[in-house]
Amino acid sequence: MSRHERWNALLGLLAEEGRLTVEEAAARMEVSPATIRRDFDQLAQQQMLTRTRGGAVAQSVSYDLPLRYKSARHAPEKQRIAAATAELARPDSIIGLNGGTTTSEVARVLATRADLHAEGSSPTITIVTNALNIGNELAVRPHVKIVLTGGVPRPQSYELTGPLATGIFDHVTLDVAILGVNGVTVEYGATCRNEGEADVGRLMAERAEQIIVVADSSKIGRRAFARICDTSRIDVLVTDAAVPEADLDPFKEAGIHVIRA
Repeated sequence: MSRHERWNALLGLLAEEGRLTVEEAAARMEVSPATIRRDFDQLAQQQMLTRTRGGAVAQSVSYDLPLRYKSARHAPEKQRIAAATAELARPDSIIGLNGGTTTSEVARVLATRADLHAEGSSPTITIVTNALNIGNELAVRPHVKIVLTGGVPRPQSYELTGPLATGIFDHVTLDVAILGVNGVTVEYGATCRNEGEADVGRLMAERAEQIIVVADSSKIGRRAFARICDTSRIDVLVTDAAVPEADLDPFKEAGIHVIRA
């Protein structure tokens, strides 16, 4: 197992357990306690965990999310979608992330993916977002260059909207836009409830070479008020295993690569 693979496994264990001793981690990883101590020290330097006497605890989140984020944060489906989506990211890429429960999970996985971490002080990935909670969490990650749009925050979602949020897209380009939605259908494409949030998502899509839509099973086959982008612009749809294959066939026939996490 490489160091990056071991780090990812350690962070995964911490996410599940919340706290690990050096001895517990060494036994689970089948390596020496000295190796685990070095791993814990290096991950702590990168603010990916908090070192304790004899072990480590998961890095705490420094902001308080709205209730709907809290209730969904640990949903297994969203976490699996986020893990599968984050695997599509490549070092040195420029990624757009709008707000939402699933994209917040994607940001969290990207922040702790050890193989994306810079060996030196330079960032290895750039994230452009209009979500205040995503910006706040990633701002302390030295391997992430975080670019926040301007705009006025919506308390329901922590997303920045309005002319100050959309104006930035006259000046940037993206390798990939990862878009959370309230609904996605073949007929109407990707949609959300708020027109201001849709404006930001649409501009992210226009500036990106690739568009990934992340949507749990409750969003598939549903449409919301405001359109983000047409189906023809979506390259990848990442959803969960609860969606029947028959419901995904129309997306595949439309040329979309579908991933069931």
